[in-house]
Formats: sequence, C-alpha cells, structure tokens
Amino acid sequence: MKRLLFISLLVHIMLFPLMSKGSFAQVDEGGKPSLSIVIDDLGNHMNGTEDILNLQAKLTVAIMPFMPSTTADANAAFEKGHEVIVHMPMEPKVGKKSWLGPGAITADLSDEEIRKRVEDAIENVPHAVGMNHHMGSKITEDKRIMQIVLEVCAERGLYYLDSKTTGKSVIPEIAEELHLPYLENNLFFDDTYSVSHIEKQTQRLENRLKTENRLIAIGHVGVSGPMMVTVLNRHIEHLKEKAHIIPLSEQIEGSEWLR
Repeated sequence: MKRLLFISLLVHIMLFPLMSKGSFAQVDEGGKPSLSIVIDDLGNHMNGTEDILNLQAKLTVAIMPFMPSTTADANAAFEKGHEVIVHMPMEPKVGKKSWLGPGAITADLSDEEIRKRVEDAIENVPHAVGMNHHMGSKITEDKRIMQIVLEVCAERGLYYLDSKTTGKSVIPEIAEELHLPYLENNLFFDDTYSVSHIEKQTQRLENRLKTENRLIAIGHVGVSGPMMVTVLNRHIEHLKEKAHIIPLSEQIEGSEWLR
C-alpha cells in the first residue's frame, strides 16, 4: 500500500509540480467551505478514543507510533472511514523528553537515526497517508532535522500537516522546496482543558467558516478527550450544515492521486 502511495505521489508531482499549501482543491462558487477536523494522540488507549471514532463525520486521526494501541486504533479508524496520519513525537522547547514516548525525534540524534526513526514510525502506523507532529516546538524550527523528516515523507508519499506549535516553523520553506503537499493548522479546540473553552473555540470556528473557504482544527483524545466528545457531539450536525467536513488529503489539489 505504501509503495502505491509513493508511486501515486510521483505521478502527482509530475502533473502538478507546484503543489503545496497554496494549491488547494477547488471549491464550487457559492458552495460550502471545507473543514478538516484532526484528532491527535491516539495509540495509547487514550480517554475518548472510541467515542471520537464513532462520531458521524469523516475525521483525520493522528496516531502515535510504537504505542500499545497504535495498530488497533489505526485499523479501527480506517474501518470507520476516517483518514489516518502518523503523529510523530518531536522534542519541544519546554518539557521532558520522557513525555514524548518511544521513537521520538530529538535534537541530539544523527541524520541517520532521524531518518530511521521516521521510516520506522511510518511502517508502524497502518493506513497512514500523512504526518503531523506531537509537541515539536523545538524540532520544527530546526532545518537540518525537518529536511530529513520531510524528505522521508516525500519518498513515502505522505503529506505533512504543520500543527503550528511554534511561530517559527521551517516546514513551509522546506516543503515548498521539495514540492511536498503540506497544510497548516488554523485552530486548536482544546489548548485549554475545559468544556467552556472548547465550546468557545468551536464557536470561533463556526464564525470563521462564514468568511473562510478552508479551515483545519485540531483536538485531542486523552485528558481533554471526553470534553472533545461532549462538544463535538453537540455541534457536529451544525458544523456539517455550515461546511463540508472532509479528510485532510481532500484539501490538497489533485488529492485523488494520493488515494
């Protein structure tokens, strides 16, 4: 499957050599905007996982590699029609390396070890067609490291979602150079762990859908998982009325080549 994705990406690059964040899928004039909802942190029997996967909308789920329920969560998500991406653990500016879990990308690794860890992570998450990062505020500012990460994504036919955990990300520059399909997060639902905050962020999202054609919003399972389930259950039908809720890959022009 990953070999087919790689071949399809090569075909796509030949046909669409400038594909990038700026090359979005077409939206019909006067039609509804597109919204992708991404749920991070699956893979470790996290709170809210089952209920999130049962939501009646096509989500993109970011799954941590090398964790106890990595394979089970990826298979369950795929079977329910959700899109799967690798949630690659990367060192942050603040925090302990031990919080990242196994196979994390840290600044002290050699080029060879970085490449190996990214390749192994992709192999470890079934059905993955893209990647984003877990934490990663330090690593996503590092050109040496992100060059290797994004080169592997390009070789394996994966797109990249910049979660925007730092304002100094080097991902856009490198992805453009590689002609790698990439997208950028617009909003976190649960950057504060409370139902009231997630409600406010959801309302903010709904307001932005009135004026913007394409949006990406990220939430999480785990501590905020049950809160995310509560709020999304309240709002998902309303969001579906306001926008086409689609997997991330469908935000990319020519995404049919990735499937």
